Amino acid sequence: MLSPNRIASASLAGLLALLPASLLAQEAHIGSVRTEFRMLGPNNTIEVERFDDPKVQGISCYISYSQIGGISGAIGLAEEASEASVACRQTGAIVFNPDEIDPQEVVFTQRRSVLFKNMRVVRMHDTETHTFVYLTYSTKLVDGSPKNAVTAVHYGDLTPSTR
Repeated sequence: MLSPNRIASASLAGLLALLPASLLAQEAHIGSVRTEFRMLGPNNTIEVERFDDPKVQGISCYISYSQIGGISGAIGLAEEASEASVACRQTGAIVFNPDEIDPQEVVFTQRRSVLFKNMRVVRMHDTETHTFVYLTYSTKLVDGSPKNAVTAVHYGDLTPSTR
């Protein structure tokens, strides 16, 4: 008979296998600053993280977002703010397979509350100007937030064409 821990581990592994690889992008914590002192539990902070575009080699995105501290933040029950910022930059040679790039796709997601809120970054491909556009926004089970941030990374030749 399987133990409850083995069943939970197998269930989690099964769920992770169903997620698109793009949602499992590795993130790196870059740093944080304290915005409010909390007597009990961790302080409120602004966190900065980096993730690399899973399908476009040479583009890294940096996201910043608030992290609520205190007791509710420490146990994961705080509903985080919907504000976030994103800045994506060329960090190496840009290499991608055009056949694998969708016109629009989620490249990063992070849970922002226990059940109902996620922060997402969507990559949009502007083929006319040879630019990848990255948009961050927050979703909720019922309604999302209109607060968003956008950044763009051009690839290709920037020399003017002769007419």
